[in-house]
Amino acid sequence: MLQDQSGSVLLRRSLSRRRSWRCGAEKDDRGWTMLHIGARKGDIKKVKRLLDKGMDVNVAAWGPKSNGLTPLHLAAEGGHLEVMDVLLERGANIDARTWGACGWTPLHTAAKERKKEAVKFLVENGAFLPDDINDTRFNPPLHYCPGLEWAYDEMKRLHRENLSSGESSYSSES
Repeated sequence: MLQDQSGSVLLRRSLSRRRSWRCGAEKDDRGWTMLHIGARKGDIKKVKRLLDKGMDVNVAAWGPKSNGLTPLHLAAEGGHLEVMDVLLERGANIDARTWGACGWTPLHTAAKERKKEAVKFLVENGAFLPDDINDTRFNPPLHYCPGLEWAYDEMKRLHRENLSSGESSYSSES
């Protein structure tokens, strides 16, 4: 009898642990939740399901190599535009910074992985870039993030487009 009780207690404990893992509350050895994993894999259904269940869209991962990574960092790193769009729609901080000397944003992680479409998407949605690419207060040193030039090229292109569309609308009004 004691064995049966003990077995059922262990079984119940195991099931409850599994249930909370499904809801995304548990973290793995990297400090990632299920939302981090879904975002990294580009699993849009899992991301939506976890957010619908109330997971914090800005949950930060704290592990040996995850100093504050958010699901948006991981979606950007993988170039998963649909997931990035859902995360931003649900209130993800586009400029969330990791802890450490560089303070990487999702834009930095996309640039480092040379995910041009993700860089473009983040810049078009208002990701912060300082005026100068060499501003190490806000950007990692370029040898850590060689793809960052693309973000600046995209920012310049958008700025030119905005200027030219502003000029054309101005000239059509006069």
